[in-house]
Amino acid sequence: MKNICCAILILGIFSCSKKTDPAGGSVYVPPVFTPPVDKGWAFEATPVWSEEFNTNGAPDPANWYYDIGGSGWGNHELQYYSNDASNVAIDNGILSITARKQQSNGSNYTSARLVSKNKGDFLYGRAEIRAKLPAGRGTWPAIWMLPTDWVYGNWPASGEIDIMEHVGYDPNKVHFSAHTKSYNWTIGTERTAIQTIPTAITDFHKYRVDWTPYAVRGYYDDALIFTFVNDGKGFSSWPFDKRFHLLLNVAVGGDWGGAQGVDDTVFPATMQVDYVRVYKMIE
Repeated sequence: MKNICCAILILGIFSCSKKTDPAGGSVYVPPVFTPPVDKGWAFEATPVWSEEFNTNGAPDPANWYYDIGGSGWGNHELQYYSNDASNVAIDNGILSITARKQQSNGSNYTSARLVSKNKGDFLYGRAEIRAKLPAGRGTWPAIWMLPTDWVYGNWPASGEIDIMEHVGYDPNKVHFSAHTKSYNWTIGTERTAIQTIPTAITDFHKYRVDWTPYAVRGYYDDALIFTFVNDGKGFSSWPFDKRFHLLLNVAVGGDWGGAQGVDDTVFPATMQVDYVRVYKMIE
């Protein structure tokens, strides 16, 4: 038999090797992991991709497409996602994503989910979104990121970054999270920061991620509230070395959003978005 040695590079570097024991056999040497060094990366001042929502009507098809359907979206959500103007429209410089109490395609609620996949994808960088969140028990708005190519496999292996999540039954708290194969809510290891923003549903606030080879960092109104550092151990803990894209949506009910039921009197419920801006990381 042959002794095999391997070396794998995924942001951090590790190697496996053998050495000879006094009896002449080989002894396995555990891999040594080398996390990346924080180089203090900065970001360009001008967005490399942006959506200012300055044209009334439907969102720009050059930047967005719609997820359509009412499958529950993996979380037992109750809405049917549509591309109807009653659910998603731009007016006076503001994008509105509106969840409504109405039947459609077997669902009792409608809403919208915008996706920038293959229209606005990036590897590392800063994304900043200014938004005002919907009110009401049963709403579940999110501003988040998913992998474009799913190189490491299905969720959560290829990762997820939640720049902002909010549930209507807990109106003053906003969540920033990162999910990977090693760190995710299904096994109780998710990495999450919770920030109290008393005016999240009445005023616009800035939600931001700074993503570098060293860490994913989350900021609310430019205050750092979350840091997830690359441990250099490969994709199980750090799949964030591939391109991702943005999603904007308002879900209804679901495992988290509907944990305390849905109050039908709160609809229509709208998340308003002033802008979405992505800035390139300076190498």
